[in-house]
Amino acid sequence: MKEKARIMDAQAMGRAVQRIGYEIVERNKGTENVVLIGIQRRGVPLSQRIAGHIDRVEGTTVPVGCLDITFYRDDLSLLSEHPVLNGTDIPFVITGRDVVLVDDVLFTGRTARAAMDAVMEVGRARTIQLAVLIDRGHRELPIRADYVGKNVPTSRNELVSVRVAPFDDEEAVVLLDANEGEN
Repeated sequence: MKEKARIMDAQAMGRAVQRIGYEIVERNKGTENVVLIGIQRRGVPLSQRIAGHIDRVEGTTVPVGCLDITFYRDDLSLLSEHPVLNGTDIPFVITGRDVVLVDDVLFTGRTARAAMDAVMEVGRARTIQLAVLIDRGHRELPIRADYVGKNVPTSRNELVSVRVAPFDDEEAVVLLDANEGEN
């Protein structure tokens, strides 16, 4: 796929993560009841970075977990006969907590809906909030993010690629043309 534009470099991503961390602390009046859960795959390192920022600024450790939503997706039968599982690890009680789900891109809202279903099976959170690095629009469900690193209006034939370690060789957010190569 052809790269159309660089939306964020590593520094811009870092600033967005810091801002999201500040906003989480402000909205929740501290961190006492807050837990972060990264949605597999790229939401996990982003949630760890947000937690690290909060720890540096507030001096408190926010629990971080990871969530695999594979079996909660409404398109599971379309994915593959043998979907790849990345694992869920939530080593804390979520009942009564303020859960912040963290993902890289908010698009149709279906991933966020699946993540909320998965969290509700684990326990009864006091609140479920959503933090995303990129909100690209095109919602199919009435879902909005509480914390957004950057709003990026896109067309449906574009893709937003969030590149983060340990999955990628660079730290960047790139806009790709999904129709490249089609005639």
